Amino acid sequence: MAGASRRLFYNGGSFSPDDHPVLSQEVCRKARLSRDARFDGRFFTAVKTTGIYCRSICPATPPKETNVDYYATAHQAAAAGYRPCLRCRPDSAPNSAAWLGSQALLQRALRLLNAGALEHQTLSEFAQYLGVSDRYLRQLFVQHLGTAPKAYVLYQQCLMAKQLLHQTQLPINQIALACGFNSVRRFNDCFKQTIQLTPTAIRQAKPSTHNELMLKLSYRPPYNWSQVHDFLAARLIPGLEQLTANRYGRTFDWPGGRGAFTATHQADQHAFVVKLQLSDISQLRWVINNIRRVLDLDADTAVIEAHLTEHLPTDFSLTHGLRIPGIWSVFEAGIRAILGQQISVTAAKNLVIQLVDQLGHQAGGQRWFPRPEDIAANDLAWLKMPGARKQTLRNLASHFVAQKEAADPDTWLAIKGVGPWTVNYAKLRGLSEPDVFLAGDLGVDKALQGHPIEPADLAPWRSYFTFQLWSQT
Repeated sequence: MAGASRRLFYNGGSFSPDDHPVLSQEVCRKARLSRDARFDGRFFTAVKTTGIYCRSICPATPPKETNVDYYATAHQAAAAGYRPCLRCRPDSAPNSAAWLGSQALLQRALRLLNAGALEHQTLSEFAQYLGVSDRYLRQLFVQHLGTAPKAYVLYQQCLMAKQLLHQTQLPINQIALACGFNSVRRFNDCFKQTIQLTPTAIRQAKPSTHNELMLKLSYRPPYNWSQVHDFLAARLIPGLEQLTANRYGRTFDWPGGRGAFTATHQADQHAFVVKLQLSDISQLRWVINNIRRVLDLDADTAVIEAHLTEHLPTDFSLTHGLRIPGIWSVFEAGIRAILGQQISVTAAKNLVIQLVDQLGHQAGGQRWFPRPEDIAANDLAWLKMPGARKQTLRNLASHFVAQKEAADPDTWLAIKGVGPWTVNYAKLRGLSEPDVFLAGDLGVDKALQGHPIEPADLAPWRSYFTFQLWSQT
């Protein structure tokens, strides 16, 4: 077995000083023996005698403590020479962001890499886009993840492929395409080298060419589904979105394709069962990552709430298991934010419904949110709102049509009619950034009255504090 990574949470009594949070050997031992789902994804157990690494909830007979090492991430366990367990399937564990600390650059890089940023550009070009050198970016990844950016991406691709092999009937050549591989041969070689198993060794179902997929996306409990449900219900756009007691779904698109999903909450399994329809299977990895973001499946609410509690007055009552319900794209979030400026949630919702009805693409009873070019070219005369705000909508849409960097909401401040509240709302729900305090929001300001709270003390989780305040009103 290869040498253990220095980035272990615990290994024979030595800790890496910059791990966040540090879990002691005793905590890890108790968590794995009790199969506590709250620790799922926060560490991984590597068994020296079998060469396999597992989740904390693995149903296999627990090994002796002397035969295990604990790793902060699955990538570190794999880099140390262990292969993933076929019973608990570490690829299904909720992604842990706790080890990121306050590294904003690393968070941004990971978000872009998970969305496929290296599939169409070199590492040097990607680093230049982030505003750093490729050497510094590699150092950052090795320091915090124990692996290089390209190795991280490759492992993510293989984990996604492993999940598809387990949960779908897609042919292996389509799985290779969906996970960003240009050829089946390249996919087979990388998969075997990374997972230490062949795709055919995992594949159990017969191939199918159906364009509807079903996947299970896990999260770390608690998950306050009723809070997410009620928040989405108040803003639901018929045709674009659908919502029942335990299910949320919507349509979405990207340049050259479109799709739809429904996610059914299964509280007893700490997961959502997602049904997907895609016009282009190569977009699957990006779509899955965005669904996880929209439903906020990767938040560690125990860590977040512990931090908030430490800095909030004792009389402030937290809503447990709170999540950030996202919007599919930052463009849609920006348009919704402009439509919602200085009016009620209901009034804003009605304006969005009009926009989707008038300009959204339609097919089979479903609607898709208008694209930037649809809004930029329309006079919006049918919208009952001030002319200046209509122009702001067109200006933002034109900005997206013309600028590659339009996805960065900070660049919108140059647009007349777009202020800090609009930008922050787009970051909060369109990018799901964890540290956005929505200052100037009427609901936030109302909930803050009577509480001597300094929002800056609540970083890096001020987005969750914003939603805590909304839940109070």
